[in-house]
Amino acid sequence: MGNVFGRKSRPSRVTEQDRAILQLKQQRDKLKHYQKRVTLQLEKERSLAKQLLKDGKKEKALVLLKKKRYQDQLLDKTENQISNLERMVQDIEFVQIEMKVIEGLKVGNDCLKSMHEAMSLEDVERIMDETQDAIEYQRQIDELLSGSLTQEDEDAVLSELETITQGEDVELPEVPTEPLPEVPEPAETEPGNERRPARNKENREMLAA
Repeated sequence: MGNVFGRKSRPSRVTEQDRAILQLKQQRDKLKHYQKRVTLQLEKERSLAKQLLKDGKKEKALVLLKKKRYQDQLLDKTENQISNLERMVQDIEFVQIEMKVIEGLKVGNDCLKSMHEAMSLEDVERIMDETQDAIEYQRQIDELLSGSLTQEDEDAVLSELETITQGEDVELPEVPTEPLPEVPEPAETEPGNERRPARNKENREMLAA
């Protein structure tokens, strides 16, 4: 219960301009309602004046027409008042739009100001100078490398680059799934037998000599 009664009311979003516009529109609507009611009344009085003239009551018809003329003038004034009210509503609404535009410009200017304060003109000049120095330094390195490397070095660098590039796309061969053929084992020989053919050949050559 304490939270309910102690809760702060939220500030109303309705401004004084909104209240003024609402009041002007209400007054305009009342004038339009009055204008419609008087117009219907004038039509009735005009019909009544015609009927009086037919009945030979010219004096009464004349009085009624004078009253109608006065009410016509009131209608003209009412129409002018309605136009003034509508123009005033439009002016206030346009001023509200202008105020929002001005507030947006103010926020933008404050944002730009804070950004300019965060980076002064000296900082910008320093960064530009450092960037230019870095570009000049890189240009000097490029000139130095291009002047010190021979054509053979250039070819070697391009060859290495091509090797690296090709190495990225190298695909390993697929492992065969079929079993390998069996290899026959060599016949066992006695120790010293592998040298006998060579010795027999030497003996035959000696005999032939």
